[in-house]
Amino acid sequence: MKAVLQRVSRASVTVSGQVVGQIGRGLLVLLGVEQGDTLSDAQQLADRSVQLRIFDDADGKMNLALSDVGGAMLVVSQFTLLGDCRKGRRPSFIEAAPPELAEQLYEAFVAAVGAQGIVVATGQFRADMQVELVNDGPVTLLLDSRKRF
Repeated sequence: MKAVLQRVSRASVTVSGQVVGQIGRGLLVLLGVEQGDTLSDAQQLADRSVQLRIFDDADGKMNLALSDVGGAMLVVSQFTLLGDCRKGRRPSFIEAAPPELAEQLYEAFVAAVGAQGIVVATGQFRADMQVELVNDGPVTLLLDSRKRF
């Protein structure tokens, strides 16, 4: 499971002209599910995402986690994170999990974040989405559940 975490001042997702998810201060997480990922991957990645100390404290040091700042999380499914661009000019998505498994693990990730008391908004799985964000910092990090924390 791969995730791109972006610290944001605000972010939203629109589908067919309607906002389906939005947050103020917090994290925008673009989440890709790989073949072979499990519920354990979803739980560990959710825990790591929530617990990362990437928000500034009073001294301007990245020392606070999402819950410390009362932040929210917007989670957007993003199978293109699994695109392999090493051959040819068209990405291969062979490593992406089938949609049924991907949706189940995406929902498990969202539930694991919510279980930690974080307000969670989502995009719409398998929809054509427009994502808007104001990256704060900018701070952008990559997480991979296969590279154990």
